[in-house]
Amino acid sequence: MDYQTVRKMTADKLREELAQYPDLTGLTAMKKDELVKHMCDKLGIQRVVHGTVQVNKTPIKQAIRALKKERAEALASHDHARLAELRHKIHANKHKLRRAVKQADRAAAHAK
Repeated sequence: MDYQTVRKMTADKLREELAQYPDLTGLTAMKKDELVKHMCDKLGIQRVVHGTVQVNKTPIKQAIRALKKERAEALASHDHARLAELRHKIHANKHKLRRAVKQADRAAAHAK
């Protein structure tokens, strides 16, 4: 069982699984995040989801913020052509970030 499998379990299923550990009390009052944390602790599962990202995310995120400001201005001025262009650039930058994280996850999975 890995972290993603535990995250996908329902809160009721997590409570059932954790009920076998008598040292845990108050399971019915816990939120799902707390239940996942306890389940990972009991099973010895590492809760780190992502591997090391090889792309410097800071400049990409700064570019996205700047593009969002420009998008707001284009929206206010009703410049639809510029608006579409900016939305495309924002989407492309977000896609770059997601792709980098996905590649890092794959690399981390192969390293195990």
